[in-house]
Amino acid sequence: MSTYDRSMALTGQPPKILSRNQKLATLLGMTGLGIILLAAFNVSFPNKGLWLTLSLMAISAGTVWFSWDAYSNKLPGIKNDGVWFKSISSKGFWGWIAGIALTGFYIVLYFYPEYLGLVKDGSNKGVIGLFDPLSRMLSGNPASQWFVYGTLYTVAILAFGIKFMWKYRHNRYERIRTMSVMFFQTAFAFIIPELMARLNGDKILNGGSLPYYDLKNVWPLNYYNFEGYRIKSFLSSGDIGFALLIFGILSVFVITPILTYKYGKRWYCSWVCGCGGLAETAGDAFRQLSDKSVKAWRVERWVVHSVVVFVTLMTTAVIYSYLGTDTSKYWLTKSTFLIGVAVLLTAVFTWVMLFKREQLQKDAQYGAIGYFVIIMALIGMHFFSGDGNVFLFKSETLRKSYSFLIGSIFSGVIGTGFYPIFGNRVWCRFGCPMAAMMGFQQRLFSRFRITTNGGQCISCGNCSTYCEMGIDVRAYAQKGENIVRSSCVGCGICSAVCPRGVLKLENGPLEGRIDSNQVLLGNDVDLMTLVNKK
Repeated sequence: MSTYDRSMALTGQPPKILSRNQKLATLLGMTGLGIILLAAFNVSFPNKGLWLTLSLMAISAGTVWFSWDAYSNKLPGIKNDGVWFKSISSKGFWGWIAGIALTGFYIVLYFYPEYLGLVKDGSNKGVIGLFDPLSRMLSGNPASQWFVYGTLYTVAILAFGIKFMWKYRHNRYERIRTMSVMFFQTAFAFIIPELMARLNGDKILNGGSLPYYDLKNVWPLNYYNFEGYRIKSFLSSGDIGFALLIFGILSVFVITPILTYKYGKRWYCSWVCGCGGLAETAGDAFRQLSDKSVKAWRVERWVVHSVVVFVTLMTTAVIYSYLGTDTSKYWLTKSTFLIGVAVLLTAVFTWVMLFKREQLQKDAQYGAIGYFVIIMALIGMHFFSGDGNVFLFKSETLRKSYSFLIGSIFSGVIGTGFYPIFGNRVWCRFGCPMAAMMGFQQRLFSRFRITTNGGQCISCGNCSTYCEMGIDVRAYAQKGENIVRSSCVGCGICSAVCPRGVLKLENGPLEGRIDSNQVLLGNDVDLMTLVNKK
């Protein structure tokens, strides 16, 4: 029998079978999941705290053990690992099974929590009841479906984050930013909000009640942050609540623009955001599935910016609905607020059209004009909509529509459930209004860019293959052209998988990058500029 390997794949084939350690790790992890599955079928555990601990430890240990065996014996460096030959990572049978399972979980989580054991007037049962001891230990309250989700979400980022750092251990940038998202998810998104709930009613809050607040979430990602009930909760909780409200406002108008100017949107999307953290860690195996076609890019731009317009209108309508009209009692009235929104949007639109128009494609210019006209027209109609309404719609109707379509269906069911089908950043790319707004800033005035050394590019395509945002990085690298794209989240994987060091993430000024006394690097655009200056 011939022993020749007739495969011409440069990436190599995946292992035919799992190693013994990987089989044992899989068994351990599935045992942990089995405990949760038994709880879903209302199996009553005598000591829920102990069984929950065993379950989470088994899931985490199984994932870490499997990852250690997969990468510890390999040399540091680029890891293709036959991703296009594995069923689960190439939209094969197991990929579709995983996608269906994840989607089903999100549908139950968002719309049918009673099947997870949630009981409104009584003790929780099933999966949610299993998490009750941990929830009571942190916040003093029984668990909800969101606490269960937050716990599993955090465990996934921590366990798969360790796997990610082993896989990319040759790259310092990847290790540090992964530790960053692990920290922010664990501390700011999980532990701190639960501990804040313990303060509710305490003397330190003057008897007030702080709303649940993930401190790293910024509007418009936390589109609900300026709703009436949350504003009342902040103001009723004394200095701490007022400080949190001010922090939320500063995050939108001061902190985010400054950091995006200095570092691009990567400071948030790849270092802080929980959605990005899950995509980078648990979703890393699916990053190559992002659609790189021009059609997908066009759909992306129209859809994600339509979401920004939707959330802007919805938030404006919600705030408008609870403001007063008496100027002797309130300095911020309904009319004053709408005029302020109109002035702010007009100022941004005018600045872009006067100074940054050449950086926008024609369809982007037409889209910006169209969206601006629509928003201004709707704001102008508020005088005819009746008290409590704006944009000819009830604010509650807009809020519920956004919450269902974007907050639930897009960000949860599609955004995460479709990892194995559309790639790990489908929500960040097509639906996240926060990413779109920071992308607008990044494209027009940020210092961040990915520089390319076209003279050394060998067109291997690794960079484009592993770009989770669907950017054809190789096309830029072949021309030696800097990459400044709204959608780029600065994850740095394109640079990490490049075998020639062609790509580099930079924040500094363009001037002085090339020293003519040294060997010229072959960055065509900057090189020609340098030559012409001589």
